[in-house]
Amino acid sequence: MKAWQFTGVNQPLRRAELPEPVPAAGEIVLAVKAAGICHSDVSFADGTITSLLGHVPIVLGHETAGVVTAVGAGVTGFAVGDRVGIPATTDGPGTAVDGGFAEYTAVEARLAVRVPDGVAFEQAAPAMDAARTAYRAVRTVGQVGAGMNVGVIGFGGLGSLGAQIARAAGATVYVAEVNESVQALAREMGVGGVSADIRDFESAGLDVIVDFAGFGTTTASAVDAVRHGGRVVQIGLARETATLSMQKITMKEITLVGASNGEKSEAEAVLGLIATGALRSNTVPISFDEIPEYLGRLADGTVAGRAVALF
Repeated sequence: MKAWQFTGVNQPLRRAELPEPVPAAGEIVLAVKAAGICHSDVSFADGTITSLLGHVPIVLGHETAGVVTAVGAGVTGFAVGDRVGIPATTDGPGTAVDGGFAEYTAVEARLAVRVPDGVAFEQAAPAMDAARTAYRAVRTVGQVGAGMNVGVIGFGGLGSLGAQIARAAGATVYVAEVNESVQALAREMGVGGVSADIRDFESAGLDVIVDFAGFGTTTASAVDAVRHGGRVVQIGLARETATLSMQKITMKEITLVGASNGEKSEAEAVLGLIATGALRSNTVPISFDEIPEYLGRLADGTVAGRAVALF
């Protein structure tokens, strides 16, 4: 089978012909139909988090969806022909073992989730990491529900998904985004308001603010803007440190909490939202041969959306 291998830090992906995987006990094999390219792939390639990889060379690709082609001994939950997604995990394909930048990939059946018939593989793949991560920040950690006023800082890939998830939960969303061209996309979604600074919506009584940017100053702005007794969820990591007003956190009785990645159940919840039409990733469909190019473009910041390779 054809595959793209990561062979070393700052080295271009290598085109390889590898044996088609055979499922071990407890595993299933997928014919990959879609594989998303994530910022984590860039961080694997540039040395930032390369130490997390199970081995090198390795086939990257941890946002993967496809069709089951083989089932190992002891697997009862899946059968050949099932539509399946693989939620990103540190012990799964694309991190610990060969992943989705190949025609086939093997995965422990316990890690996989079913993809509803109405969900395109192009949407299912990024749901396995990006959308699931946004769901965790908004619903699981942020505890966003109907009738709430919610601030979203940063309307990029994760932020736009988070805003959709909050709206699907019945919340009114207010977006802070410095990029004026991106602001237009937020307005088209029908949010309660859009500005460059979340503090412009302090009077709205924001119950929860999710900082998808993480520039430090954005978190400080969230502390300023959230209502008394409100919650600030930190998920963006553009800066390692931030200076915050502990006086405001204390006097306003703010809950400040971090969110990261997600669980299998959250991937299933996201797929359910996609199936109903309440959630959609802004995808850029590409071919298998374009994976190295778009990995580089993602590193350069020149991809407007989630690049997804379609097989």
